Amino acid sequence: MEDNSVLKILPQRLQKMINRELKDLTKVQEIRIRSGKPLIAVLANQEYVCKYVVNSSDIREILSYISNYSLYAYEDEMRQGFITIDGGHRIGLCGQVTVEDGKIKNLKHISSMNIRMAHEVIGCAEKVFSYLITEGELAHTLIVSPPGCGKTTLLRDLIRVVSDGSEYRKGMTVGVVDERSEIGGCHRGIAQNQLGMRTDILDGCPKSEGMMMLIRSMGPEVIAVDEIGSADDVHAIEYAMHCGCKMLATVHGISIDEIRKKPVLGQIVKEQRFERYIVLGNRNGVGSVEGIYDSCGRMLFCDRSNDALGDG
Repeated sequence: MEDNSVLKILPQRLQKMINRELKDLTKVQEIRIRSGKPLIAVLANQEYVCKYVVNSSDIREILSYISNYSLYAYEDEMRQGFITIDGGHRIGLCGQVTVEDGKIKNLKHISSMNIRMAHEVIGCAEKVFSYLITEGELAHTLIVSPPGCGKTTLLRDLIRVVSDGSEYRKGMTVGVVDERSEIGGCHRGIAQNQLGMRTDILDGCPKSEGMMMLIRSMGPEVIAVDEIGSADDVHAIEYAMHCGCKMLATVHGISIDEIRKKPVLGQIVKEQRFERYIVLGNRNGVGSVEGIYDSCGRMLFCDRSNDALGDG
């Protein structure tokens, strides 16, 4: 918890308890708040159950702070199940869902929250970036990772390096479609994370539609998206590639072979549209690079340094 933006949204009694019981706040990854249950924090992937039992007034007070006393103004975010606050931290919400015409209209009577801390790892992409350059150009790159092994963290820093430029490639214009507000951690439309000087971001926009919007309106050289998988995503990626855009994307998985077997995404892998694959895992520590592969599946790099990227 590098800044105090999260502490500011908590009631003072919770602030005091957290400062007292959680000794190293920089390692806090999540704070779970459930009405009538003990507050639970996750630090360095270890769960810590606090003595304090959360009550409904705590949750109401937190909601008032994160919505600036106007939940109505945050309805669009709440129907997605979260609100992003200053600093890029994301507050997941659970409660009673209101449905209208088969679609979620709102979320009310909030009973639990998950405060997910935004953790940037500036520089984590630098050790792999040289392998993503082929004949002086950025390669279409897919990051393959199980949940919690750093795919979003790595993608975020790759965007920064590509946008700002490096010794391997001059800076490029990057368009980011951030459907779940996790890459940029936008607060009121402004990215809280460092995405580089040449980056434009569509926050809270569906990936397939957002890619098309960026191509039509912003003329990006590179498009970056997180967690692809649907047929619409794949069609938009193919279109972007045909338009000359380089792709940076992530997908849930444990290996290239597993991705190749997926019914929708498998075809684009078999056609070798992606020129580089970065596979993350936890065999050498959470977020370690298990390997970097070319379009044919040949290994180009394997990281045995046990460096962790963190959650994502």
